[in-house]
Amino acid sequence: MKIVDVKVRRFWHTTNEEIDSDGHAHPGPERKIKKALLTLVADDGTEGHTVTSPEIVRPYLVDAYLKPVLLGKDPMNREALWQDLAHWQRGSSMQLTDRTLAVVDIALWDLAGNKLGMPVYKLIGGYRDKVPAYGSIMCGDEIEGGLATPEDYGRFAEKLVKRGYKAIKLHTWMPPVSWSPNVDMDIKACAAVREAVGPDIDLMLDAYHWYSRTDALKLGRGLEKLNFTWIEEVIDEQSMASYVWLTEQLDIPVIGPESMGGKYFHRAEWITAKACDILRTGVDDVGGISPALKTMHLAESFGMNCEVHGHGAANLIVAAVSKNARWYERGLLHPFLEYDDCEDYLHAIPDPMDDEGFVHLSQKPGVGEDFNFDYINDNLAD
Repeated sequence: MKIVDVKVRRFWHTTNEEIDSDGHAHPGPERKIKKALLTLVADDGTEGHTVTSPEIVRPYLVDAYLKPVLLGKDPMNREALWQDLAHWQRGSSMQLTDRTLAVVDIALWDLAGNKLGMPVYKLIGGYRDKVPAYGSIMCGDEIEGGLATPEDYGRFAEKLVKRGYKAIKLHTWMPPVSWSPNVDMDIKACAAVREAVGPDIDLMLDAYHWYSRTDALKLGRGLEKLNFTWIEEVIDEQSMASYVWLTEQLDIPVIGPESMGGKYFHRAEWITAKACDILRTGVDDVGGISPALKTMHLAESFGMNCEVHGHGAANLIVAAVSKNARWYERGLLHPFLEYDDCEDYLHAIPDPMDDEGFVHLSQKPGVGEDFNFDYINDNLAD
């Protein structure tokens, strides 16, 4: 079997989210944006798909790097293809990002699952068929009745517990919110949520990413009093030494790195430097399902948990095949958005959650995205 085509279809997608000047998602008016479907086609007609943003699979990258590496190659040789693409990152002046590697890797896994008639999590070697989810709340805002006050967070957390979540992660206020960042307000929001949900719900915090060491320490000690499960990305992750210092100071577990590049190599450095208590990975962050599995196994060999950053079918798979991943991150959630509404380019959401807070794995062949190809083909964009 060989790959005979690498296709990208750009299409219009309707969303009620908007992105602020610092890149955070919030509720907004309905609008149309462009998405892209990457499709890998094998000579026997088997296909593998994944959806991403158009910039990640823009024509230059597809023509200059993806096609030369992929065309004519056996799609089952995922590791060889991933390594060849990773090798080209330096020569591309880093235009070939880990996110582009990730969408190719996901499509390769999807193709393999479709070829063999198996869900990818079972093809890898399933550990479980359902994963407990934590509700991941959007960044704070200044929207009345949204996430503008600590009390807003508390009320929304109560709703999430009633929905079935047994754990909740807050993202608190960050610029361009006018009065942020503010450690005291972060602690007040966390205290309001703890009071609202009681002592038995696991709580985590992902706050402003550029606090100083002293602000991060003050925040961490506040969370310790509230019995939080972990603290996440409160200092610039480029300063690994600051995380070593913070981990030494706090009793609450420190998790990371999330946004830093370096794939599994950089995460190995965090383990050996003792910069975190819980490792962090994510399919988009490290370059695909394949390298995310490497970080999981790396953490397991050190007796550490490794939590998956972000939602979606591919991240759910990594959590489902790993004993040392406790949760699946479901979100981002907001009082004015309904997460369980299906996207227009899908027939069903990839991470349905039951009333007990468990997300169930798709049993269909492939990664688990049930694409509405008729919608995509009817709404093509230039």
